[in-house]
Amino acid sequence: MEQTDMILEARNVAVTFKVEGGTVEAVKDVSFALRKGETIAIVGESGSGKSVTARAVMRLLSRRATMGRGSYINLGGQDILKLPEREMRKLRGSRVSMIFQEPMTSLNPVYTVGSQIAEVIRIHNKISKAEAMAKALALLEEVQIPDPEARLKQYPHQLSGGQRQRVMIAIALANRPDILIADEPTTALDVTVQAQILNLIKDLKTKYGMAVILITHDLTVVRQFADRVYVMQHGEVKEHNTTAALFARPQHPYTQRLLASDPKGTAKPLEGDLPVVLSGKNVRVTYTLKKGGLFSAIYTDLQAVDGLSLELKRGETLGLVGESGSGKTTFGQALIRLLNPHEGEITFDGTRIDGLKRDGLRPFRSRMQIVFQDPFSSMNPRMNIRQIIEEGLIVNQIGKTDADRLDRVQKALEDAGLPTNILNRFPHEFSGGQRQRVAIARAIAMEPEFILLDEPTSALDLSVQAQIIELLRKLQRERGLSYLFISHDLKVVRALCHRVIVMQNGKIVEQGPVADVLNNPKTDYTKRLVRAAFEIAA
Repeated sequence: MEQTDMILEARNVAVTFKVEGGTVEAVKDVSFALRKGETIAIVGESGSGKSVTARAVMRLLSRRATMGRGSYINLGGQDILKLPEREMRKLRGSRVSMIFQEPMTSLNPVYTVGSQIAEVIRIHNKISKAEAMAKALALLEEVQIPDPEARLKQYPHQLSGGQRQRVMIAIALANRPDILIADEPTTALDVTVQAQILNLIKDLKTKYGMAVILITHDLTVVRQFADRVYVMQHGEVKEHNTTAALFARPQHPYTQRLLASDPKGTAKPLEGDLPVVLSGKNVRVTYTLKKGGLFSAIYTDLQAVDGLSLELKRGETLGLVGESGSGKTTFGQALIRLLNPHEGEITFDGTRIDGLKRDGLRPFRSRMQIVFQDPFSSMNPRMNIRQIIEEGLIVNQIGKTDADRLDRVQKALEDAGLPTNILNRFPHEFSGGQRQRVAIARAIAMEPEFILLDEPTSALDLSVQAQIIELLRKLQRERGLSYLFISHDLKVVRALCHRVIVMQNGKIVEQGPVADVLNNPKTDYTKRLVRAAFEIAA
């Protein structure tokens, strides 16, 4: 392409962070270029510097961050590192926009979805609130969110993880930017919607001549949607090439290892007649949705979980799969009483817990743990890593002394694949994948019998994903743990689970041993899920 096609050029970008005891070089001498209508992918493991590089382009780094003196980022003929903040604010959202990895932390919990989209539109355009709301509705339709009119009046916490991510995409595309930075844009989305969203971004890119920087750990997505690829490790670009050439002939050993990574193996068969740890019988959760205005309100009931039943045995991993909004997370949280079911019986280790109040549930809390889908929103940003993991030990009176609890915290970090020298750091100082591992460490520190894993590998790159799968298997072997594994990644489900339940619209459409369901799906819905999961790169 001609040099005149260049809309973004980054040269010698370096970012360091001040931490206790010194500094961390997060990005070292990174250079890349972006041309009109092009998609480049920045890939690498969690902590490789991908997201920090993207935030440097947006000038959204924390106060602890320092840009290297030789860093240069040219956007449309301007060195944005020299622009005053006031001028930079005009560029964000209009010339360059970003979809962040964790939607719940990017959306304001006290404003409706519609008002947040409209706000972004009105900041850069002189239009009325009604016109902005009409555009917001059109954007929600464009990102294929179900029942967009109702979603406009809802709050972020009322949407599923995938729906929140689509709201973020609508906000990012609101002013038709020249450059869209997509930081793990499909992390929270199920496999079928993932392809729809990526195709949507691809179509908009073609329609508006938009350029895209795609930050991801999903190499199948990179292969299908990127024109060029930059591979990062330890803050450096190890290799870059056209997508076809890099996948055909990877040169760097790290790139070769990344391309060879994929969830492998299957769950070890269960032996004997094992006791049931957790069971649910005819569990039902209903939400009331409101449509219309103050004097014309129409209320409808949504059956998020429609009379479902399951049994989980000791030492078993049961997969719960389905598209975003199918009721997977609601069902899981109802089973461990983080939500109150409207009907049904829930039994944990032989004791009915569906009717217990808060004090009655307290003895069960340490025995039942959860790893949430969005790790950042489940951590107190004012607490350091030691305090976050140790809090549950203190509340449940686990550990005799401070030293004993510290040993347990350090052991949990090691088991989750993290160094023990991060105890005094805070959640915002980690990548999404590292935060997910902190969440796993917090859960296993309690030495539970059962863990609800809600998309525990969704934010992890492929190589770390394999480590987490092996870690979960090891913990299960050593401690007889039982897992309810909620996921849209059927490759991970195949590697980790003994049985699988497929959900759609609050109902169970298919269930059975993993090999039977994934190799010979009976329903059209399951066939579509399997096809999207295993044939996306075809």
